[in-house]
Amino acid sequence: MAPAASIAGPTAEQAIAVLGPDGLLSRALEGFAWREQQQAMGARVAAALDAGEQLICEAGTGTGKTYAYLVPALLSARKVIVATGTRNLQDQLFHRDIPALRRALGMPVQAALLKGRANYLCRHRLERAVADPGALRPEARRDLGAVRDWAAVTRNGDVAEVALAEDSAVWPAVTSTTDNCLGQDCPQWHDCHLIAARRRAQEADLVVINHHLLCADMVLREEGFGEVLPGADAVIVDEAHQLPDVAAQFFGSSISSRQVLELARDLATAQRGEAEDAPQLRELAAALGESVPQVRRALGGDDRRGAWQELAAEEAVCEGLRTLADLLAEMDSALAALARGSKELEQCRTRAVGLLQRLEGLQDSEEDGSVRWFELRGQGFRLHQTPLDVAGVFQGYQARQQAAWVYTSATLAVGESFAHFAAQVGAEAAATARWDSPFDYQRQALLYMPPSMPEPGAADYDAKVAEIALAVIEASRGRAFCLFTSHRALRAAAAALAGRLSYPLLVQGEAPRAELIQRFRRHGDAVLLGTSSFWEGVDVRGEALSCVIIDRLPFASPGDPLLRGRIDALRGSGGNPFRELQLPKAVIALKQGAGRLIRDGGDRGVLVLCDPRLRSRSYGRVFLASLPAMARTRDLAAVTAFFDAAAA
Repeated sequence: MAPAASIAGPTAEQAIAVLGPDGLLSRALEGFAWREQQQAMGARVAAALDAGEQLICEAGTGTGKTYAYLVPALLSARKVIVATGTRNLQDQLFHRDIPALRRALGMPVQAALLKGRANYLCRHRLERAVADPGALRPEARRDLGAVRDWAAVTRNGDVAEVALAEDSAVWPAVTSTTDNCLGQDCPQWHDCHLIAARRRAQEADLVVINHHLLCADMVLREEGFGEVLPGADAVIVDEAHQLPDVAAQFFGSSISSRQVLELARDLATAQRGEAEDAPQLRELAAALGESVPQVRRALGGDDRRGAWQELAAEEAVCEGLRTLADLLAEMDSALAALARGSKELEQCRTRAVGLLQRLEGLQDSEEDGSVRWFELRGQGFRLHQTPLDVAGVFQGYQARQQAAWVYTSATLAVGESFAHFAAQVGAEAAATARWDSPFDYQRQALLYMPPSMPEPGAADYDAKVAEIALAVIEASRGRAFCLFTSHRALRAAAAALAGRLSYPLLVQGEAPRAELIQRFRRHGDAVLLGTSSFWEGVDVRGEALSCVIIDRLPFASPGDPLLRGRIDALRGSGGNPFRELQLPKAVIALKQGAGRLIRDGGDRGVLVLCDPRLRSRSYGRVFLASLPAMARTRDLAAVTAFFDAAAA
């Protein structure tokens, strides 16, 4: 790691001074502690902004990378867009980190928070919902009053202000999508919360967005339909390891049961309000709504995802989709004349045509560099067409932006290499940098690899993992995350541990994720069992989380339709799918899971990796080399001694 002082440039020199041991932040921010890695990263990011270059950088847990990129962004006197992985991180940056830095630096930098349109109240759709609540589902009607009361006082219209669940059924009825937004024809256009937020973003020096919005802007510019975001001198992408998967969703197309049901509901509402003399539209809306459960039954009862080829030839599926396609085509014809003079009916027609085109595209067997697949959950379904490679879109977007680009995360490199991530975002020529965590892992952590484990495919493997977990949890006195690579393995562990622990047992699916984490913190000695959604984005500091147990190396299922398509494409082009795709993705996922353990300089804990392939396969060295350097053991007594020393 090059010393910070070796980085040249005016903004870099300022960042070095501000982030230094005697710098402005150490004097102005209570609790700020100088970290060499943070200062070096701040200088390197500043140099990239000054030079207008591409930079890919990894900063280990505890580096303080948020300040390391925000300080140079604020000092640069440039228009900067910061894209985060989640809306929660957006809110943290905008409401906590940026105000604190702005006060400390004494800089009147104007910042704006901009989210996707689904995060803003649509006044017009709220009016329609209140006027016709019978068109809403019962669970949506239950929350409508709370939304109506909030709408009367909100300034920004950000739905995060309301104490309702993110998945409340009321939100689709009172927010807009690109499909159902009336645009400048909306009677509430001049009071639109989304338009106001975009206007603030245009005027701001620093704009905080999320990955989804960045990709939405890419799509619009790629298709020549304008833009969502203002032009910028620099784009900083945090939690960048998530971006390629988000982009693949945006650059593909899909049709879902929810889209069809919302179209049916909006058509019925528009008919009652603007075409009362056309009862055939009401009948058409009812038939469209009834087609959804027909398609869902044909697709099968279980929650799952798979390649479209698995179902494409089944007669019931073909019949259900034919019925849906016929109804969408009938809607197009029926609205051709009736829609004139009615923006809402015209929009329903446009949406019907769009859904029909996507449905036909899904069933087209022509090879076009994409994967066709389905996803079934509960009473709903989604049919997808996802591109295998999005690097070209990134390259074009970055070239058009003519801006500095900084990609950062705690997990981007595989060993010392950034090649996997760089290839995904078309940034093979980018400069790279990496800083280890400032935490003392040799003192704070212990890696336990249990001996005599069977191969992960063995019939008794899950039972053996449960036995290991019981022994380690006894030594750790609870305070453990058990992370699994599949729901099946999680259920097996939950059944094996039930009634055998002396500590509270929390299992994913028994309550919302946020509530489970809150309970885990509150108990202080709980054991939480989770799958993929708990491997990242969970920050539990202190003794409440002192042990992380991981059942298997997190290789994605080879049966996953997207992975299968990418493997086939790589193999067809002469590549090595395992080395170029499967191994790098698994290494990054393991780094995320292991990163839950040490979140603060005072934390101590044990990481348990049960998978014997870490030692029995040559690629195990790649996983171990990518983890922080910590003491290792295969002796359970050493684990017990580690926890006993902490308790002494």
